[in-house]
Amino acid sequence: MRATSQASSHGIRTVVVPAAGMGTRFLPATKTVPKELLPVIDTPGIELIAAEAAQAGAQRLAIITAPEKQEIMRHFGNFDELCATLAERGKTTQVEKVQRATNLIEAVSVVQEKPLGLGHAVGCAEAALDDDEDVVAVMLPDDLVLPNGAMEKMAQVRDELGGSVLCAYNVTPEEVFNYGVFDVEEIDGHFDGFSVKRVRGMVEKPAQEEAPSTLVAVGRYLLDRAVFDALRRITPGKGGELQLTDAIELMIQEGHPVHVVVHEGKRHDLGNPAGYIPANVDFGLHDKTYGPALYTAIKAIISEYEAENPQL
Repeated sequence: MRATSQASSHGIRTVVVPAAGMGTRFLPATKTVPKELLPVIDTPGIELIAAEAAQAGAQRLAIITAPEKQEIMRHFGNFDELCATLAERGKTTQVEKVQRATNLIEAVSVVQEKPLGLGHAVGCAEAALDDDEDVVAVMLPDDLVLPNGAMEKMAQVRDELGGSVLCAYNVTPEEVFNYGVFDVEEIDGHFDGFSVKRVRGMVEKPAQEEAPSTLVAVGRYLLDRAVFDALRRITPGKGGELQLTDAIELMIQEGHPVHVVVHEGKRHDLGNPAGYIPANVDFGLHDKTYGPALYTAIKAIISEYEAENPQL
């Protein structure tokens, strides 16, 4: 039976997880396995997101899927026969692992018929919210923001300052062209243990010399329900896609308060092999079972690599 939880004291009830992408950067693996089910050690990325959502007090995970990607929802289903077989063999730890996703949170499917941008994906989730929900949380499954807890901080800021709250991460000036970049200003007052700034605007993937800051958007959003109205009023861009950044920018222009919580921890990008591989190494090194042997193996691999490449 799924563990039930009360809605977060901050009102977070539904977390939207856009997962309808094609996963082209992981081909050929993603011909048959959705990118969101690729494991970090032994746990799919989507399950890590579900655990974070449950920790934030959410009761429902609204997963935006493509018509041909229903395997993701299957992961949150029941596996009674598998669990029975494992239990008969005394593999209780494995039974717990199999049942974990099902017990974490209620997962519901929202089908996005065509990949028309992140904004369109978020807009598809409106019908999954209850009528009295005035805030929607969005977690991008490509982004692991560690340690968990960013959403709780964002909810604390929304409680005090209202409006919408996003998560920001500092990158080097050379990296800004890969991201949506925040134009920010300082605010009066402070929050214990973390930095908060007011957002004046956002610039999508600017050149280094045109970037208003080095604070970029990572995949955590806590948005006022007004975002759905804004999404209906923005103009589609290239390929007919609706961008969430454009809707947030429209809200800012119309006086809607938007702030960012500056994340000071780690961030792993599971959306491409260059980020996915380090995430597995990081998680593996910190795993009690695999960490010691992995540490020894990595040292040997690095030593051999350095011997083969003395110019490094």
